[in-house]
Amino acid sequence: MGDPEPSIVERGPDEAFFTAADNIVLDELFKDIKDVKAGSQPSTMEERASLKLLENMSDTKHPDFQPTVFSTWDCNLADLNNKTINSIRAALLRNYITWARTVVRHETDVIFLTHIIMYFCTSVPSALYLLFGNFTYLHAVIHLLVTVWYSGGFTLMMHNHIHNNGVLAKSYAAFDWSFPYILEPLMGHTWDSYYYHHVKAHHVEGNGPDDLSTTIRYQRDSLWCFLQYEIRFLLLCWFDLPKYFISKGKYNLAFRVTCTEFSSYAFLVLLARWQFKPTLFVFLLPFAIMRIGLMIGNWGQHALVDDVEPNSDFRSSITLIDVPSNRFCFNDGYHTSHHLNPLRHWRDHPHAFLKAKSRYSTEGALVFHNVDYLELTFRLLTKNYMHLAKHLVPIGDQIGMSQIELAEMLRRKTRRFTEEEIRLKFGKK
Repeated sequence: MGDPEPSIVERGPDEAFFTAADNIVLDELFKDIKDVKAGSQPSTMEERASLKLLENMSDTKHPDFQPTVFSTWDCNLADLNNKTINSIRAALLRNYITWARTVVRHETDVIFLTHIIMYFCTSVPSALYLLFGNFTYLHAVIHLLVTVWYSGGFTLMMHNHIHNNGVLAKSYAAFDWSFPYILEPLMGHTWDSYYYHHVKAHHVEGNGPDDLSTTIRYQRDSLWCFLQYEIRFLLLCWFDLPKYFISKGKYNLAFRVTCTEFSSYAFLVLLARWQFKPTLFVFLLPFAIMRIGLMIGNWGQHALVDDVEPNSDFRSSITLIDVPSNRFCFNDGYHTSHHLNPLRHWRDHPHAFLKAKSRYSTEGALVFHNVDYLELTFRLLTKNYMHLAKHLVPIGDQIGMSQIELAEMLRRKTRRFTEEEIRLKFGKK
């Protein structure tokens, strides 16, 4: 496992990608650790103040309201509304935010419109030029790299879209419905497959034995098992998803996903026969990279599964704080919160986590700091449990455990379940 490194208990939290909400949550967790180490119970008064602060940040009528406008930097609405600031930049941002708040469904979500504008102003014209203009490998490689950079944010914007039936106000419903069909192929998605696989299968089954992306039948720190997991999704998703819906008697969904998946493949084949080189960089490589990335992410989200109660959302998924997934991908690190309530608005996850902190502690949930899903998957496949234990934020009974004990606890949670255990624990016949 390697030599012990200083844990968060010993060194304090690292500030890596803090969002304002992550900062509040991590401060509360760190106070709890210090309180327990000092022999007292975790405080609740500061927790109430923190909850109120998080509420105010999303309350459009409160002076502390802060819409999310950009991923890479935070925009303080109070500063922009300060009449003493008369810069052109401040004026442009004020006008943009004022208008954008009327376009998006939730006034906090200006960032969704920012992303949509960015994609239509960069990815779409770049793809059109590669297909219909002068193709060069330099442009194609740059286009592909930018697409890979965009893909995480786009996918999690679509994650909000598919769970909430859109992200824009009702007056923009037609565009809200249609823009994914333009952008999805450019970002590596086939039409509607993310919706059917994620909403209609994954969240119905919750990483259980019938979940097409379940991890429980795999040894989750084994590279060989991970490759089997990846290859099956890459090669058989088109077959497994309709087959799953048929097995559940959902024939309408089976028909619809078959139509959308095969129409996507037909579209890609026709484009490749017409213009192979542009299609390779604009559609085919993003498709392959996206499919690989989706399963790497899902492996990280559901690799650590409790062997006693694997069907608990608290014990089959994890929470990540101060990670790129929260800053750039709309609080995707709060995965347990998302599974507890798939319709919960992404800005509400930190508040919901903090409000239910004692339940997370009682259930033995796992909370990590400054280690994202891709790195978590890598650390598991290299069996570097001591590194993961270093980044674990202990809650509840975990606070009294040594780093070696935490690492051993994490190792136990990667064990493959036998079919007999699956029958017993999930009630599957």
